[in-house]
Amino acid sequence: MSKPITYSKRDNEKKKQEKRLEKNKKKEERKQSETSSFEDMIAYVDENGVISSNPPQIKSKPKNEPTLQIINDNMEKSKTSEIKGRVEHLNTEKGYGFIKELSGTNKYFFHVSGLIDAVQTGDSVFFDLERGKKGLNAVNVRKSDVVV
Repeated sequence: MSKPITYSKRDNEKKKQEKRLEKNKKKEERKQSETSSFEDMIAYVDENGVISSNPPQIKSKPKNEPTLQIINDNMEKSKTSEIKGRVEHLNTEKGYGFIKELSGTNKYFFHVSGLIDAVQTGDSVFFDLERGKKGLNAVNVRKSDVVV
């Protein structure tokens, strides 16, 4: 069998030096040839989808342009003063309950801290809505004189 080829530290150092020199030569050649820079490679696309090398002109929006305002049903309900409902469930031990809105099918959570009058299951009540951590909550719950 033949012996494996081993290199001395000097040989390895020579090879590293040669590679460095080649790398520097290539680097200098690239600098001299002045290949395209990053700015030359950038392409711009205008609003019509046309690609060009010039940046598009930025048009300022007219100042008197109307803005779009989105209002959902829950936001409108939270602004109404009184909503009529009926107490569906009441847990006095834990201090919470649910009120079903009479004009719709929505149910709202309430806490006993939001009660003005003492209520029981089945009572007709008026209440306001307030945004809570998990949705709209009934607050300022007061008993209605009319039984539903």
